Amino acid sequence: MNKTRPHSVVPGRNLAGLRAAITAFFALDGFIFAGWVVRIPDVKHQTHASAGGLGLALLGVSAGAVLTMTLTGRLCRRYGSHPVTVVCMVVLALSVALPPLTHSAAALGTVLLLFGAAYGGVNVAFNSAAVDLVAAVRRPIMPSFHAAFSLGGMIGASLGGLVAGALSPARHLLGLTLIGLLVTAIAGRTLLRHEPPAPADPGPASGAAGGGAGARRPGSRGLVVVFGLVALCTAYGEGAMADWGALHLQQDLAASAGTAAAGYACFALAMTAGRLTGSVLLARLGRARTVIMGGTVGAAGMLLGSLAPSVWAALIGFAVTGIGLANLFPVAVERAGALAGPSGVAVASTLGYGGMLLGPPAIGFMADWFSLPTALTSVAALAAVAAAVGVSTRRAMGG
Repeated sequence: MNKTRPHSVVPGRNLAGLRAAITAFFALDGFIFAGWVVRIPDVKHQTHASAGGLGLALLGVSAGAVLTMTLTGRLCRRYGSHPVTVVCMVVLALSVALPPLTHSAAALGTVLLLFGAAYGGVNVAFNSAAVDLVAAVRRPIMPSFHAAFSLGGMIGASLGGLVAGALSPARHLLGLTLIGLLVTAIAGRTLLRHEPPAPADPGPASGAAGGGAGARRPGSRGLVVVFGLVALCTAYGEGAMADWGALHLQQDLAASAGTAAAGYACFALAMTAGRLTGSVLLARLGRARTVIMGGTVGAAGMLLGSLAPSVWAALIGFAVTGIGLANLFPVAVERAGALAGPSGVAVASTLGYGGMLLGPPAIGFMADWFSLPTALTSVAALAAVAAAVGVSTRRAMGG
């Protein structure tokens, strides 16, 4: 009746296995999402959707994600983040096969609402699981999970490009479903064997560790929103770079189509590299200094990328921006989760996703009013805001 549960208290190999399973879910999420993104043009052609119709259909992903994130936080509190992660990933893997089966923009939007709901849900759930693990091991490993997401996305996009000429969208995305279900069966088995690990006992380094996940503190609700603002500033830049970076290089700097396409690749590769080294950086500098330095570097890089008179200088600026912004989102989500558990993760993720939605249209409006280079400086401005938040919340950040 009172049997001890070793997975909740024993570190070492058990936690290493749990970390590998959570990492696999992060990578799979990026892989599936990127695989869908590269087939959007083919699905557009199949559904005979206009540009406007496709835009409305794609809003289904965003709407589903935003609407589900807060609900997922509640589900994680009630049932635990591990089973919620597995269920949401199964739904995500199944739903990615649906878009090629639609034949109208309305039907596409409906299935993308389900896809977006699963995508938003699994992001909150596995980030909550990661926050619990970070609190247990008391090491700043959060960026490694987000690096896995970035690597999964790069692999998914590259593989999608390779098979696009040989496989129809239906076969390609069905393949993603099978891969997703297989990885979920393997990693999910490990995840479900473990309950979220208990936070490590506080010691002399507890100030650096920042406390356990879900620990409530006075004023934590306001701090969670502040950390969500950091996530928003970062995601705004990611969305802007994805949608407008290549156009800026081609339209304003007369770059070739191939060189313009390399703009986002420079940004994404630099961000992945920054996240791969993020754990070391956080261990040496602490969270606050990492956010302050990252926001400052990101702001400087985007000023160079948006205002440089040459293509190569702009590409360097994009890469510097990726390095600067790399670890801001992981730190923001981890701190929000440490303060308020899954609900904190849900709030920070929702604000972050909102920033990614806000970025592209905001850049477009500002480009119409002023110019695209001027509009892109808003990314630098928000990176500077994130750095300022780091300065003002040094104590709450823990370092």
